[in-house]
Amino acid sequence: MPIYEYRRPDGSTFEIMQKMADPSLEKDPETGVPVERVFHPIAVHFKGKGFHNTDYGTKRRNRELEKSAKDGADKHDAKTAEKRAEPKAEAKTEAKPKAEAKPKADTKKSA
Repeated sequence: MPIYEYRRPDGSTFEIMQKMADPSLEKDPETGVPVERVFHPIAVHFKGKGFHNTDYGTKRRNRELEKSAKDGADKHDAKTAEKRAEPKAEAKTEAKPKAEAKPKADTKKSA
């Protein structure tokens, strides 16, 4: 069963163990004064990429990455800037011809 925290009008708090289905208390069981349930934010830790506004690509961000790459940013940032700066048409390479087929063996019998 979860433990809930309640606050009295004077600012003091107390905890009580209740079922989740039980209604929240309106009065302190010991003194009978009105109480309200205290809510606390949960602890959430966002790790990795994708949680910052700088992770979303914009034209301005691409220019900033290129500038920082030229100014000596680490190699990863430079590669990222180059990839974003390339137009998609240039990214595709022309189809390379396959390796030449081996010449067929001569099947004629020499006499």
